[in-house]
Amino acid sequence: IVHILNMTSAKIVSFLLHPEESLHSLQNRIEFETGISTGNQELLLETGICLDPRKPASQCVIDGVRGWDSYMVYLFDKSKTVYDGPFASRSLSDCVNYIVQDSKIQLPIPQLRKVWAEAVHYVIGLKEDYSRLFQGQRAAMLSLLRYNANLIKMKNNMVSASQQLKAKLEFFHQSIRLDLERYSDQMAYGISSEKMLKAWKEMEEKASQCAQAEDIGHLDEQIMALHTEIVELQKSPYARRQGEVMESLEQRAIDLYKQLKTRPPDHAYSDSTDMVKIIVQTVQSQDRVLKELFGHLSKLLGCKQKIIDLLPEIEVALNNIKEADNSVMQMQGKRQREIWHLLKIACTQSSSRSLVSSSLEGTASTPAATWLPQSSSGNSAPHPLSSLAAPEDG
Repeated sequence: IVHILNMTSAKIVSFLLHPEESLHSLQNRIEFETGISTGNQELLLETGICLDPRKPASQCVIDGVRGWDSYMVYLFDKSKTVYDGPFASRSLSDCVNYIVQDSKIQLPIPQLRKVWAEAVHYVIGLKEDYSRLFQGQRAAMLSLLRYNANLIKMKNNMVSASQQLKAKLEFFHQSIRLDLERYSDQMAYGISSEKMLKAWKEMEEKASQCAQAEDIGHLDEQIMALHTEIVELQKSPYARRQGEVMESLEQRAIDLYKQLKTRPPDHAYSDSTDMVKIIVQTVQSQDRVLKELFGHLSKLLGCKQKIIDLLPEIEVALNNIKEADNSVMQMQGKRQREIWHLLKIACTQSSSRSLVSSSLEGTASTPAATWLPQSSSGNSAPHPLSSLAAPEDG
């Protein structure tokens, strides 16, 4: 059997689980009982962990010292962030209602014992109802802290990626400015390409546009404000159990009942003024602490909804940063390939000039050698360029 505490109505619904029943099947039954659609149901364990839809419904029931019969699963409606009731206290039994209507009525001691026993049970029940609801609020806080931990992790990734993009953009701007300066210097006597120059200037403009992706200041401010809000909620006195007054009233009711038990039952009568006073004070105390509890719970759920709304925005910002990062790296690689292409052209032209120079020297030396007669001494011919001055001598 699984016990579900509906935090929107402060009522408990219990279900007998079938063997191997899926969580979706259980949620359909919960929807039928509570009116909360399966899509809006959030089922939390005491630890703040949300139930896993891939696992069977038996995950709601744990084996432990307390036993399955006292374990609660807390149901929240995701479509609501304000839980304001009204939350009616548990109903009085007929005999307790009888003494509440007229506390001065005299009843015989044996009958009074039975009535007061039910009255004590009622007072204890009010305190336990509050304790369960407080535990539900505690589960909501732990769930919020899990969401917040995920938010901080994503925020850190976003800040890190933004800083890396900023550093790459600074490097890119410095390197492309240097390349443009050096390129302009050599245009007069070297290689020029208007198309490539235009492409490089477009790269510089595109890199400036990429800088918009690194601007995550507005998201950072929202996350920091939310973090401060969560810390304040954790420090709030309403984040701690407020049932001390109810516990003391519970003890007073038990003591009154013990005193009544020691009285002899022989034809004695007594009224219920003191016990009714405790009942009224307990109901008033529960009303007060529940109002504070649900006010605090609404703030917790409001913070959680803000995180849920922020997470997609951070995802978008991260994707934009990654796209800008890839774009900058592609532009850097493209420009470097073009620089190496320029170098290849320059080397090719230099090599061509060398070949032309060599061929010129080669064609000049061959006729000279044929024109000049060999000396009888067998010495080598004079330098071909010196013979070009008077070729007719040959």
